[in-house]
Amino acid sequence: MLRTTALFLGLALSAATAFAAANDPAPGGPYKTDPSHSSFNWSFLHSGLSHYTARFTKVDARLDWKPDQPEASTLSVTIDPLSVRTDYPWPEMVDFDAEIGGGETFLAASPITFISKAIHLTGPNTGTVEGLLTFRGQTHPAMLDVTFNGSMAEHPMMGVPKIGFSATGSIRRSQWGLDFAIPELGDEVTFAIETQMVPADFQFN
Repeated sequence: MLRTTALFLGLALSAATAFAAANDPAPGGPYKTDPSHSSFNWSFLHSGLSHYTARFTKVDARLDWKPDQPEASTLSVTIDPLSVRTDYPWPEMVDFDAEIGGGETFLAASPITFISKAIHLTGPNTGTVEGLLTFRGQTHPAMLDVTFNGSMAEHPMMGVPKIGFSATGSIRRSQWGLDFAIPELGDEVTFAIETQMVPADFQFN
């Protein structure tokens, strides 16, 4: 009985310590995407019937985080266009992912980047990030609506600081010369991003 009680108290103490650490904010500094807890989904109106949805699986975001002055933070994002995943149901017939990611009519295997130029706070945990989006070799302004979900000084499972964000945005793809099949395929592309970030020097196994 005594041993069971001691074990229970030990587990409770460990949980309390982890909870306390999780409620301390993460420090400022350079952070990067935790790919196992991040997603980048995009969609557009298809034939006026539904929103066709796909995703990128290789997204590398780098954030210089300044928690005391978030608007002074800076963000840069690099996306591998060949990491597009459409879940096309007949891959034995058509390599649709390769066609979308590498075809000249679509993303042309050209690197996709976003570099922040200004951050504006719109609420206690919300803001906009204005920047320059480059794909298909063209660069134009784009904007993200961002929600800061919180941070912790030490994640209870990973043992390092983490910060989390949700973001949404939209662009007119024709601005970047991607005008294939408009209006059958919608010009407006919307995207939804979920990410957790870890210190930039963290080594994933």
